[in-house]
Amino acid sequence: MKETSLDNEDILLTRTYNPHHADLAYELSSILSLDELETRIYLNLLRTGPITASALSKEINIDRAKTYRTIDKLSNDGIVSISFSSPKLCIATDPDEILSLTLRRKEEELAKIKKEGKQIIEKIKEVTNADNKTNVPTFRIIQGIENISSQIERILENSTGTLYLVTTLTDVSRLYHSKIPEKIRLAEKAGGDVRLIVDDVPPKMISFVKRFGVSEVRIGKLPSKGRIVVSKSCPITGKLLMSDSAVKGTLHENTETECALFTNSEEMTNNIFTLCNFIWKTSEQLSI
Repeated sequence: MKETSLDNEDILLTRTYNPHHADLAYELSSILSLDELETRIYLNLLRTGPITASALSKEINIDRAKTYRTIDKLSNDGIVSISFSSPKLCIATDPDEILSLTLRRKEEELAKIKKEGKQIIEKIKEVTNADNKTNVPTFRIIQGIENISSQIERILENSTGTLYLVTTLTDVSRLYHSKIPEKIRLAEKAGGDVRLIVDDVPPKMISFVKRFGVSEVRIGKLPSKGRIVVSKSCPITGKLLMSDSAVKGTLHENTETECALFTNSEEMTNNIFTLCNFIWKTSEQLSI
């Protein structure tokens, strides 16, 4: 009876996953490596306070069994704790404590990589044939916005000349939450030339685009709604990254299903670079 009473009380609460909190949810999920449901549950628990898993499943309109499984995982990760009371209550761990826990885990992972990584690479080199390396053009498909952003960051880190980033303003809003703006500033500080071409920049968004870090921005007619990142002076295994559609759905939907083509093909790179150069010359400069 107690749990039923608690459920009825909590059902009257407003639903937590407010579209206005989408940016916060996205940033939180990125930092803590949580999926969408895990992030929703944690933010809900912060808002509602201690609550039963049953009431929580109704609160966020998620299957009860799925809610229980997710809470178990969050509990194992130290993000949620469970009370000894009857009925058992789910309690969100303090955000400061979670941040400290996450930092400690990341530091331990980094220390392990630094300690064991070089040894493993040397062992791999001992059992592989260096003569097998080839300059044949290759490509691979990258899935998930986090992996795609990481690859763009790597291109920026290694590009020494002109790099074109051609995409929509909406996509710029997504990439803003990654390390890309920081990598852009570092690339330009090192003498690189990063050129951003977007479809539109309303007056109220000029300051936002400025914070993205690119010193040269132009508004032009894009060849598609997709994303293009290309540099001819990038000495890594790929110089060109393209996606068929930079944004599908709302700002934070389908982040794991998004795909991009990444290639080291000189012919494709030169052709796309020439296209971007043409778009750049025919686009309108934005004063930032």
